[in-house]
Amino acid sequence: MIETVAEIGSTNAALLARRAAGEAAPEAAWLVADRQVAGRGRAGRIWSDGFGNFMGSTVAHLRSGDPLPQTLALVAGLAAHRAVMALAPALQDLVLKWPNDLLVGQAKLAGILLERQGDAVVVGIGVNLSQAPQLPDRQTAALSVLGFPIERDAFATALAQEWSWALTRWHCREWPVLRQEWLARAMPVGSLISVNDREHGLLMGAFGGIDADGVALLRLADGATRAIHAGDIDLVG
Repeated sequence: MIETVAEIGSTNAALLARRAAGEAAPEAAWLVADRQVAGRGRAGRIWSDGFGNFMGSTVAHLRSGDPLPQTLALVAGLAAHRAVMALAPALQDLVLKWPNDLLVGQAKLAGILLERQGDAVVVGIGVNLSQAPQLPDRQTAALSVLGFPIERDAFATALAQEWSWALTRWHCREWPVLRQEWLARAMPVGSLISVNDREHGLLMGAFGGIDADGVALLRLADGATRAIHAGDIDLVG
């Protein structure tokens, strides 16, 4: 089920408020907005809206025996990547960037925000279908500008299908298989990256993939490998 609203503060905030009020939200349900006036990204960033872009949220209910909740960010990214490629199969250089971005080359196409509330995780996804915001600290891209005009509702349907597929497998403890597919669609292992790590500051090294828990690995020049549990990764060069 996909519920569409003309304007909202934030689809994530709306689903969190509904849950807090006792309203049940099935995992297959999505809340999608034409416009967001108070959208949020990771680390307190503004989630820029643009008419014709996809802005939507859904809920994952945590069950006993599920993989670690943190891996849901990667599962959501995988679903978004699959949805984009299903509708724009000729698109080149679309890669996943840990933990929650889709890039075309080095330009950001999509972002994901997870917010946990009790035994549920609200998953918000934004994809630049029609226009890309101008950001001071990063390049951005939009599918329409790249020559792939995709209607928002068509993308919503494709994403809902891919998310349902991925989440079902995640619940069925197929995270190791999903992890391998994520790696196959991610920036290549060995890519030079910088990491603004909360514990160690700015680090530079080679992307070492992700471990079994979905944690990013950074290979340093001295041969050591450092686990990155939180922080921003950027491609260098």
